[in-house]
Amino acid sequence: MFDPTAFDNIKVVVEGAIYDKDLDGELMVTNREDLVDLANLSRTCNLAFSIVQSDKSKSYAVLKLQAGLKNLASELLEMDHASTLAGCMVTIHFHLTHGNDEKIFLNIQKVLEDIWGKGRKIEQAVKINPLKRADTIVNEATVHFNRLVLEDQIEDLTEMIDYIVLTLKQLENVIK
Repeated sequence: MFDPTAFDNIKVVVEGAIYDKDLDGELMVTNREDLVDLANLSRTCNLAFSIVQSDKSKSYAVLKLQAGLKNLASELLEMDHASTLAGCMVTIHFHLTHGNDEKIFLNIQKVLEDIWGKGRKIEQAVKINPLKRADTIVNEATVHFNRLVLEDQIEDLTEMIDYIVLTLKQLENVIK
């Protein structure tokens, strides 16, 4: 038996909180990826979910947890500063389908800044098929936290799920 890493502990708690909300009917888990990259010894967990609605949802979120070799080595080798490296990076991706209108992009940015703060790095990237004239586009809005999340902050991550659900609800109103 091995001692679980900070990444393992964080992942288990976050997955549990998301699946609890799925069981309660507040959201619906649509995909889960648990990846190990053997080339650079990193781990990634992606949990995709949407809010439960009667009509077809035009948005979903992906909560991404990622830990690299430095994070793992700091724990296993009991390196100096292990307590500051034992954790994972967190990124939230919001996938939205909406009209190609600048007002919508600005409203999405406002919602994200209002909920997550203007100090966060927020990006929007649009995917289109250049050979088709479509009225709708797919927008991936990403909230970066740009810092390591440690085991001591697990409770913050479980609370973050409520903010993701709130964000999805507000974004659905923007992209209607």
